[in-house]
Amino acid sequence: MPVGGLLPLFSSPAGGGLGGGLGGGLGGGGGRKGSGPAAFRLTEKFVLLLVFSAFITLCFGAIFFLPDSSKLLSGVLFHSSPALQPAADHKPGPGSRAEDAAEGRARRREEGAPGDPAAALEDNLARIRENHERALREAKETLQKLPEEIQRDILLEKEKVAQDQQRDKAASRGLPQVNFVPPIGAEGREPADPTIRDKRAKIKEMMKHAWYNYKRYAWGLNELKPISKEGHSSSLFGNIKGATIVDALDTLFIMGMKDEFQEAKSWIEKNLDFNVNAAISVFEVNIRFVGGLLSAYYLSGEEIFRKKAVELGVKLLPAFHTPSGIPWALLNMKSGIGSNWPWASGGSSILAEFGTLHLEFMHLSYLSGNPIFAEKVMNIRTVLNNLEKPQGLYPNYLNPSSGQWGQHHVSVGGLGDSFYEYLLKAWLMSDKTDLEAKKMYFDAVQAIETHLIRKSSGGLTYIAEWKGGLLEHKMGHLTCFAGGMFALGADGAPAGLAQHYLELGAEIARTCHESYNRTYVKLGPEAFRFDGGVEAIATRQNEKYYILRPEVVETYMYMWRLTHDPKYRKWAWEAVEALENYCKVNGGYSGLRDVYVRHESYDDVQQSFFLAETLKYLYLIFSDDDLLPLEHWVFNTEAHLLPVLHTDKKALEVKEQ
Repeated sequence: MPVGGLLPLFSSPAGGGLGGGLGGGLGGGGGRKGSGPAAFRLTEKFVLLLVFSAFITLCFGAIFFLPDSSKLLSGVLFHSSPALQPAADHKPGPGSRAEDAAEGRARRREEGAPGDPAAALEDNLARIRENHERALREAKETLQKLPEEIQRDILLEKEKVAQDQQRDKAASRGLPQVNFVPPIGAEGREPADPTIRDKRAKIKEMMKHAWYNYKRYAWGLNELKPISKEGHSSSLFGNIKGATIVDALDTLFIMGMKDEFQEAKSWIEKNLDFNVNAAISVFEVNIRFVGGLLSAYYLSGEEIFRKKAVELGVKLLPAFHTPSGIPWALLNMKSGIGSNWPWASGGSSILAEFGTLHLEFMHLSYLSGNPIFAEKVMNIRTVLNNLEKPQGLYPNYLNPSSGQWGQHHVSVGGLGDSFYEYLLKAWLMSDKTDLEAKKMYFDAVQAIETHLIRKSSGGLTYIAEWKGGLLEHKMGHLTCFAGGMFALGADGAPAGLAQHYLELGAEIARTCHESYNRTYVKLGPEAFRFDGGVEAIATRQNEKYYILRPEVVETYMYMWRLTHDPKYRKWAWEAVEALENYCKVNGGYSGLRDVYVRHESYDDVQQSFFLAETLKYLYLIFSDDDLLPLEHWVFNTEAHLLPVLHTDKKALEVKEQ
């Protein structure tokens, strides 16, 4: 086509349009001088240059500006091995308890197990595709709006943020006066059976070994490296220090280690500081720090714990400044700016993270006299109840901007677990008056039974994972908490189902015990499978580690309390012996990289939840039921104690100053 043939597309006879407009603008005054062939060629070149520039910007913008671009560049363009990429040090290793590439209690609590490069690359590519599609959809939606609509949305969002900030400041004002009433069952009697008494004393000695070595080698830091004999800190907590101190408070108290408790209190008074310019995991800081401080207050009545808990709760409120009110996973404690994990389904929030704030925030409102904390978590309920659930299930990902589900991945283990736990415990903690929580829990459990719970050919009941309608026959160590959850909720089950749920809890407990019993060290792997001819065995190297997790002994504790079947004490003592034989070292207790091998494979981390959860649950199994009776206490997902808010008799009387 002759060069001049393109001009009618971009210019008008009067010299207007793109060619005329640009010519006039550049000529400065009188418009384009002429319309000869040379001028046409210059204009066309300029237009073609603009088109080419737009094309280049579109292509490279997709690479550099869409979500997760760093993974796109390193994992696709440069074909780097996922195994060489730095692990996200965040539990959900659902914890950080360093994180495995797949999942973990709300991706919580993992300490860097080796990954599968092929699977990781496949996950990266899937995330990249999903992020591209999501970004394009959002861009299209925005472009369809009129400019005045976009401007109005911006102004409304600014106004909402300003209002939220004002309310957050109001929440930090003086606390009301309280009259503390000593809690029920905070100190139990010695077991009458001398054998049981000796076993409980042994578990207390384990706590002393863990605590004294932390004090000697890592005092004031977050966790202990018992092999290296130095401190260990995870980016989950930003620059907040003392995770083990706060996490261990209530365990020290119920074990009668009062001098150590006072020592921990003194450190908190002088050193626990939340004014840090770093991003923290809202979930991890809530369950460990807020939960630990609340529990210490309810046990001891020491005002410093209430003050610090509310102070930290206020610091977490900016995480809820999203269009939907679903909180961010990460929050900079100084700036108040939130974000989500880059790997989480196009910038979604995670069900087990935003769904595991309810218990603590209800108590923050109760102790502070300020309803804002309760309002924030009740809004999460509202959002969830307004969403359609695929097959009645709750996907693990929810976008806080759109308020819509991300990818349809459902798990009762990592990324989902404690959401279901908190529905049940919200009902129990309310003295069984929160009927909305009860309904949500039992509806969810019914869907889980229908779509996720299966029985192996060998007769083991397990909970699979659901990915877009397809089952992955894998069960995580984190999922093993569900046995205790099913049993704990049995008493409130729909008519005729109480015994069924108690038996379901027992079946899950048996399966998880088998996952322990089929390893060399008699401690269970991070995940185990029911396919390819194997049952309750980890088949992938990155699933064979054990990081001192509590979920199996947690289920043993509930099953013992609710049935008094002696096998649960027997299984618990097997776990104690395995911990002593394979995890105890001179400098404390260490996790293991491979539970199927004889030789030492320490990961060199003494997790704070080992003191908060694992040892506490073991101690309670060998205690009488009058120590922390279940009708008066609920445990948060870090095993921190929160009293039931009885409707007929409150543990605290709050008076306005």
